Amino acid sequence: MWHQRMKMSPRQLLLILGITAAAVSAQGESLTDDWTPVSENHEWTTWFNVDHPGGYGDYEQLEAIRFYYRARVCETPRAIEARTTEWIPARETGETVHADPSVGFWCLNEEQGPDRNCSNYAVRFLCPKDFTVNIQATWGQWSDWTPCPAACDQVGVQIRTRDCLSHSVPCIGPKVEQRACSGPECPTSGCSLHCVIGRANAECDACMCEEHILLGSVRGAGGLSAEGAAILRNGKLLTLTDHNGHFRIPGVCPDGNTTLTISLQGHSPLTAVVPVSMEHTSVLSVQMKRIEKLHVLNNPESKSRVEGQTAAFCCKVTGAPPPDNYQWFHNNTLLERKTETTLVLKDLRPEQAGEYYCRASGPSGAIKTKPATLKVIGKNEPSCKPQPDSHLIRLPHDCYQNSTDSFYYDVGKCPTTICVGQLDNGIRCKDKISYCCGVETMEKRQVTCQGYQLPTMVVTKCGCQKCVDTKTIVHGRAIAADNGEPMRFGHIFMNGVRISRTGYKGTFSVQVPPDTERLVLTFVDNMQKFVNTTKVLPFHTKGGAVYHEIKLLRKKAPITISSTDTNMLELGEVEGQEAMVQIQIPPNSFYKENGEVFVGNVNASVTFLDPRNVSTAAAAQSDLNYVGNEGDTLPLRTYGMFSVDFRGEENNEPLNAGEVKVFLDSAQVKMSEHLNTMKLWSLNPDTGLWEEEGSLQMEKKRRGKREERTFLIGNMEIRERRLFNLDVPENRRCYVKVRAFRSERFMPSEQVEGVVVSLINMEPSPGYSSNPRAWGRFDSVVTGSNGACLPAFCDEQKADAYTAHVMANLGGEELEAVASTPKLNPNLIGVPQPYLGKLNYRRSDHEDPRVKKTSLSINVAKPSPNAAEEGNGPVYPFEKLKDCEEAQFSAAHFRFSRVEGDRYDYNTVPFNEDAPMSWTEDYLSWWPKPMEYRACYIKVKINSPHEINVRSRNMGGTHPKTVGQLYGLRDTRSIRDMDQNTVSAVCLEFKCSGMLYDQERVDRTLVKVIPQGSCKRDHVNTMLQEYLVNHLPLAVNNDTNEFTMLAPLDPLGHNYGIYTVTDQDPRTAKEIALGRCFDGTSDSTSRVMKSNDGVALSFTCGDREVSQQSVFQALQNSQGQGSVSVVRGEGRQNRNRPKPNAPRSSSRRSTRNPAGKRRKNKN
Repeated sequence: MWHQRMKMSPRQLLLILGITAAAVSAQGESLTDDWTPVSENHEWTTWFNVDHPGGYGDYEQLEAIRFYYRARVCETPRAIEARTTEWIPARETGETVHADPSVGFWCLNEEQGPDRNCSNYAVRFLCPKDFTVNIQATWGQWSDWTPCPAACDQVGVQIRTRDCLSHSVPCIGPKVEQRACSGPECPTSGCSLHCVIGRANAECDACMCEEHILLGSVRGAGGLSAEGAAILRNGKLLTLTDHNGHFRIPGVCPDGNTTLTISLQGHSPLTAVVPVSMEHTSVLSVQMKRIEKLHVLNNPESKSRVEGQTAAFCCKVTGAPPPDNYQWFHNNTLLERKTETTLVLKDLRPEQAGEYYCRASGPSGAIKTKPATLKVIGKNEPSCKPQPDSHLIRLPHDCYQNSTDSFYYDVGKCPTTICVGQLDNGIRCKDKISYCCGVETMEKRQVTCQGYQLPTMVVTKCGCQKCVDTKTIVHGRAIAADNGEPMRFGHIFMNGVRISRTGYKGTFSVQVPPDTERLVLTFVDNMQKFVNTTKVLPFHTKGGAVYHEIKLLRKKAPITISSTDTNMLELGEVEGQEAMVQIQIPPNSFYKENGEVFVGNVNASVTFLDPRNVSTAAAAQSDLNYVGNEGDTLPLRTYGMFSVDFRGEENNEPLNAGEVKVFLDSAQVKMSEHLNTMKLWSLNPDTGLWEEEGSLQMEKKRRGKREERTFLIGNMEIRERRLFNLDVPENRRCYVKVRAFRSERFMPSEQVEGVVVSLINMEPSPGYSSNPRAWGRFDSVVTGSNGACLPAFCDEQKADAYTAHVMANLGGEELEAVASTPKLNPNLIGVPQPYLGKLNYRRSDHEDPRVKKTSLSINVAKPSPNAAEEGNGPVYPFEKLKDCEEAQFSAAHFRFSRVEGDRYDYNTVPFNEDAPMSWTEDYLSWWPKPMEYRACYIKVKINSPHEINVRSRNMGGTHPKTVGQLYGLRDTRSIRDMDQNTVSAVCLEFKCSGMLYDQERVDRTLVKVIPQGSCKRDHVNTMLQEYLVNHLPLAVNNDTNEFTMLAPLDPLGHNYGIYTVTDQDPRTAKEIALGRCFDGTSDSTSRVMKSNDGVALSFTCGDREVSQQSVFQALQNSQGQGSVSVVRGEGRQNRNRPKPNAPRSSSRRSTRNPAGKRRKNKN
């Protein structure tokens, strides 16, 4: 109700409330001052803020406040007080406002003068003390009992209803009552049908009332007239609606028992009961709903079983009408007599292993679920391989291992695959407990380094155990595609329900619900600046956070057209080129949402996404997929998307349009075979899938006296859906294998999970006179433990028919592709010759070294079955997706790597921050809880002409299980102050104090902060020192070259120089804490180091330059690797200079190479 009201004009809203602006202005008595006397029997409520000043203004209505906070506002408030969210009283803002304690408070933007909107207000009410809210409203009178519907000698049920007299307070008790009733006695012979009124017809299947006429009106989806709708009774056609959607049926009895079925193409069948009437004529009006295409709610779940056990697979599919047939397939072979939603396999045998999926079908189409894998293990075979896989970590610079002639050490790891575990006898779709292969035993070993022993935990045996509970997060920013402007305080919807909002900077975070297979989110801008945008966001199914940048198209400024004229709207965004699409709206085609014809001026805003401009690719809606007739999810290739918004000029009410024609210039279709398959599509915002609206036919049209052009012409209706697409199904499909790495060493153990890899399919160019910057499809996939496979269009006959651009992004940080100049290096790129030459690999800076190195382009050449060297990646035929997903590391693939920076992390217990399921239960784990990550940083100021490396050594402090044992090391290089050449600062991570994994006892981590070189401690933050003194025990600090503390249990803040953030994702927690530390505040963030703000410690260091064999110059690893990571930055000149609209990234904050060149390390 509230959201509907917000769509009305401000003046409409006041009229509905039954008040006038003059009666409740700010100068009235209802809006109180601070000095309003309050009697002892009254008190103020808390402050309420249920609306924001977007749209028409700020409306803090009492009815809406009661809806959200029913028990907190009295029945009749005595007064109302309003203040802005900056605590400025309403009277002092200079704004025109209105208030009435019986209605609420409102401020209209249109009354504030030019270029000014209302502030964001909060209100409170003066109520009697100890008031009680009547939470039970009053019922109205019961209706009459309905006629007894029972046939002769049968028993039926009569019902009666009543309505609640309040819209805001619920009524207690039933709304409907029923009672049994008996039908009349059956006649001894003839028709047995009993009619309450009228008589039985000749067929004895319906009652007839010769003197009664039923008049009806049928509206389609969006309120448009439904011509040709079929009206049926008992399956027999009675009549069809005329061009106005009207029908007339004589002889139908208005007995409340006659049921009609209305059927209309493209709509769900609807049943309606002829209402009870004593008149000779009765009226029935119905509105149809669009057919809801079948879509999958739950896919079958992969399982692991021992031979002889039982497995159950289930699928859940919905639609309107729902599916009426199910089929199950095993390895693409139909299973006979398996037609239920659940497939049960008993007494399993090895040959039953493989992939299973179900296919549902019905009147609204067909769809296939994703396949689930069944693993059948022999009775004497282990469920998990006991021997761990190899996993190399990088050791500190002074831990060179002569035995392996490297800085690496194998700590082993267990693959997080499903296993059997301990199952009960229940047959379930989803196992009650999930079991995964994981660490069964670990062994502490001492690694010999220069002058000390470094402890490390090594996996010695894997076993089947309960899977680590994880949470899956998608987060990022929603920004304008043209200039990066954030969508502030926008709404985020999933399945039609608002689940989150964007922040002031456009940031958002959404927890993915369990069992979600396809995450479809719609971003809605309250300020109406941007087009509503539906995105299908890939996420990490094993848990963790994935960052997405949502690019939004800015709404086109509306133009005013007349509803009684023929209007032609041209769509095209590329300068110097003809319009790509034209939309023709005939006269009198606009309708209100209730179906009435609209007459008047229309504000028409049509926003077009032009595929001739490659910069628009990231703003493409959804993932350009549709469901084919057989239920397969198939790709589309776009020739343009357009979003329409029609509103009445006077009251801004949304309008629909019928009989609209769409013209696509055939000269813009470069592939002639696409001309015959072009279709119109609309986007279903709930499923993120495109649904067919109609086909386009070729027709020649004359423009001017001489010019004749050929167009593809189609008809459409603009109803409840407002986003449309001109697409062709494309069957030349492949997959491209891509992997992401922590460094340019491209080692298997340094692969990064959770990287969003995107591929833009470009328009074919060889043999076509096309724009080389035009695109046809945009896809994104998230890397897992074995990389990612991206869908792409490909061609076997012409290697260069389709080209693609590929990019990779991790948490807002763009990863680098492998160089293609001065010459191709197949070993680094990951693809052997001659296939690499055929693919024409190019990095984005191939021709211009000034261009960023963050994308690659290839010819998507489908592998030839006659060329052996092309059968092992990186391009795979569409039917070999499984081969791509399970490809060995030695198979060909394209590579991206992180830009490393000056940071090195070492964990005694290995943990991959990209894969939360790699967490291990151990007292020495850096992160004690896998679903709650707490990041802690201390800010250290360095007085020195040089940048200094600073280490935190983190050991057990007070817990008997860990005291004196190493949790890990963190090394970070300081960042020079932009304004002071002799000052730098560093934000240094340390292990937070708190409960260990058993959650029984806290440990205050013993943290040593050790600057490298000749340094002396100058100052300790007085508030931090006071806290440590008052929270014993107190660590000994005799050595002035370092600082030792038992880390605080409390989150403290910038006043102490300590920064703590807890999040469900470790990278996110670190990013937020680092941003606050850089800024020196507890609630803001910065990418520029502020050396004098929020400092905990100060050191003065000597003039000696850091040697070349420093920690950071010797190490070549980046953040997040199992137990070690090193990060190398971009160059000193970029360290403190944030890029426009670029999200903050920790790996970009600290750098050390003034020339921006990389140094190679010698292992």
